[in-house]
Amino acid sequence: MNDSADKYDIQFFQLVLSLQMAAMQQMGKVASPISGKIERDLDQAKSSIDLIEMIQKKTEGNLNEDEKKLIDHVLYELRMNYVEEVKKGDKPEEKPAEEPQQPTQEPAESQSRDTGQNEKS
Repeated sequence: MNDSADKYDIQFFQLVLSLQMAAMQQMGKVASPISGKIERDLDQAKSSIDLIEMIQKKTEGNLNEDEKKLIDHVLYELRMNYVEEVKKGDKPEEKPAEEPQQPTQEPAESQSRDTGQNEKS
Protein backbone atom coordinates (compact mmCIF):
# COMPACT_ATOMS: atom_id res chain seq x y z
CA MET A 1 0.00 0.00 0.00
CA ASN A 2 2.91 2.34 0.67
CA ASP A 3 4.27 1.76 -2.86
CA SER A 4 0.87 2.72 -4.27
CA ALA A 5 0.80 5.94 -2.23
CA ASP A 6 4.33 6.81 -3.38
CA LYS A 7 3.28 6.20 -6.97
CA TYR A 8 0.36 8.61 -6.63
CA ASP A 9 2.56 11.21 -4.91
CA ILE A 10 5.01 11.09 -7.82
CA GLN A 11 2.20 11.28 -10.38
CA PHE A 12 0.68 14.27 -8.57
CA PHE A 13 4.01 16.12 -8.73
CA GLN A 14 4.41 15.18 -12.41
CA LEU A 15 0.92 16.43 -13.24
CA VAL A 16 1.38 19.78 -11.51
CA LEU A 17 4.86 20.30 -12.94
CA SER A 18 3.78 19.37 -16.48
CA LEU A 19 0.94 21.91 -16.30
CA GLN A 20 3.42 24.46 -14.95
CA MET A 21 5.79 23.82 -17.87
CA ALA A 22 2.92 24.10 -20.35
CA ALA A 23 1.89 27.46 -18.88
CA MET A 24 5.48 28.72 -19.00
CA GLN A 25 5.73 27.74 -22.68
CA GLN A 26 2.37 29.35 -23.41
CA MET A 27 3.57 32.59 -21.79
CA GLY A 28 6.65 32.56 -23.99
CA LYS A 29 9.02 32.01 -21.07
CA VAL A 30 10.31 28.67 -22.37
CA ALA A 31 10.85 27.44 -25.92
CA SER A 32 8.62 24.70 -27.24
CA PRO A 33 10.40 21.34 -27.09
CA ILE A 34 8.79 20.41 -30.41
CA SER A 35 9.47 23.49 -32.53
CA GLY A 36 12.31 25.00 -30.50
CA LYS A 37 10.59 28.38 -30.89
CA ILE A 38 9.27 30.79 -28.29
CA GLU A 39 5.52 30.92 -28.78
CA ARG A 40 3.10 33.00 -26.77
CA ASP A 41 -0.60 32.35 -26.16
CA LEU A 42 -1.79 34.05 -22.98
CA ASP A 43 -5.31 32.62 -23.25
CA GLN A 44 -3.89 29.10 -23.21
CA ALA A 45 -1.55 30.04 -20.34
CA LYS A 46 -4.53 31.27 -18.33
CA SER A 47 -6.33 27.99 -19.01
CA SER A 48 -3.35 26.00 -17.74
CA ILE A 49 -3.15 28.15 -14.60
CA ASP A 50 -6.90 27.71 -14.08
CA LEU A 51 -6.49 23.92 -14.34
CA ILE A 52 -3.88 23.94 -11.58
CA GLU A 53 -6.16 26.12 -9.46
CA MET A 54 -9.02 23.67 -10.03
CA ILE A 55 -6.78 20.80 -8.87
CA GLN A 56 -5.85 22.84 -5.80
CA LYS A 57 -9.50 23.46 -4.90
CA LYS A 58 -10.66 19.89 -5.61
CA THR A 59 -7.86 18.39 -3.51
CA GLU A 60 -8.13 20.87 -0.63
CA GLY A 61 -7.76 19.03 2.66
CA ASN A 62 -6.40 15.90 0.94
CA LEU A 63 -2.84 17.01 0.20
CA ASN A 64 0.17 16.37 2.37
CA GLU A 65 2.36 19.35 3.32
CA ASP A 66 4.80 18.91 0.40
CA GLU A 67 2.00 18.67 -2.16
CA LYS A 68 0.29 21.75 -0.73
CA LYS A 69 3.55 23.73 -0.80
CA LEU A 70 4.21 22.65 -4.39
CA ILE A 71 0.83 23.63 -5.76
CA ASP A 72 0.79 26.92 -3.80
CA HIS A 73 4.28 27.83 -5.03
CA VAL A 74 3.55 26.86 -8.66
CA LEU A 75 0.36 28.92 -8.71
CA TYR A 76 2.09 31.94 -7.16
CA GLU A 77 4.97 31.77 -9.64
CA LEU A 78 2.70 31.32 -12.66
CA ARG A 79 0.38 34.13 -11.64
CA MET A 80 3.28 36.56 -11.19
CA ASN A 81 4.70 35.61 -14.60
CA TYR A 82 1.26 35.87 -16.20
CA VAL A 83 0.74 39.40 -14.85
CA GLU A 84 4.19 40.35 -16.17
CA GLU A 85 3.33 39.02 -19.62
CA VAL A 86 -0.06 40.75 -19.70
CA LYS A 87 1.66 44.06 -18.91
CA LYS A 88 3.92 43.58 -21.95
CA GLY A 89 0.90 43.64 -24.23
CA ASP A 90 0.08 41.54 -27.25
CA LYS A 91 3.55 41.50 -28.76
CA PRO A 92 6.32 39.53 -27.02
CA GLU A 93 9.73 41.13 -26.67
CA GLU A 94 11.72 40.68 -29.83
CA LYS A 95 15.12 39.15 -29.41
CA PRO A 96 17.88 39.98 -31.86
CA ALA A 97 18.14 37.37 -34.55
CA GLU A 98 21.42 35.55 -34.96
CA GLU A 99 21.11 35.27 -38.74
CA PRO A 100 22.37 38.80 -39.54
CA GLN A 101 25.60 37.98 -37.72
CA GLN A 102 26.38 35.03 -39.97
CA PRO A 103 26.59 36.99 -43.24
CA THR A 104 28.85 39.48 -41.47
CA GLN A 105 31.23 36.67 -40.54
CA GLU A 106 31.40 35.19 -44.05
CA PRO A 107 32.79 38.34 -45.73
CA ALA A 108 35.34 38.62 -42.92
CA GLU A 109 36.52 35.11 -43.77
CA SER A 110 36.64 36.02 -47.47
CA GLN A 111 38.69 39.10 -46.65
CA SER A 112 41.21 37.04 -44.69
CA ARG A 113 41.47 34.65 -47.63
CA ASP A 114 42.00 37.60 -49.98
CA THR A 115 44.62 38.99 -47.62
CA GLY A 116 46.32 35.63 -47.53
CA GLN A 117 46.44 35.57 -51.31
CA ASN A 118 47.86 39.08 -51.40
CA GLU A 119 50.56 38.10 -48.92
CA LYS A 120 51.62 35.21 -51.18
CA SER A 121 52.03 37.53 -54.19
